[in-house]
Amino acid sequence: MGTINNFEDLEIWQNSRRFCESIYQNCVLNDKFQRYDKTQIDRASSSIMDNIAEGFEREGNREFVNFLIMSKGSAGEVRSQLIRAFDRKYLDEETYLKLKNESLEISKKLSGFINYLKNSTHKGNKFNRKNEE
Repeated sequence: MGTINNFEDLEIWQNSRRFCESIYQNCVLNDKFQRYDKTQIDRASSSIMDNIAEGFEREGNREFVNFLIMSKGSAGEVRSQLIRAFDRKYLDEETYLKLKNESLEISKKLSGFINYLKNSTHKGNKFNRKNEE
């Protein structure tokens, strides 16, 4: 894996950003969603990308892994909300399956990234800084 300087460069963050926008377009702007359902799924999908960003900015792999685990949990939360939305007829089957599969793909990629970081000898950028005293 090459050097990544910004969380925006991470493929998993980019995928999460696109997924968050898909949720917004298909759920938040969907008149069939009730107020609670709309805001909860929006917050959960936003949390996926936001936790990736926050974990990256902590500059330590252990902390990053913890935030990636939270992102993965948010992806599961969105998937559960999508199931509920489909059951309540807020989403047609095609849209539901598309969004559900996107959330599953993000979860798989998060799992792979978590495993990569757990097995990496690099512990994070904050451990590479020289004392500036």
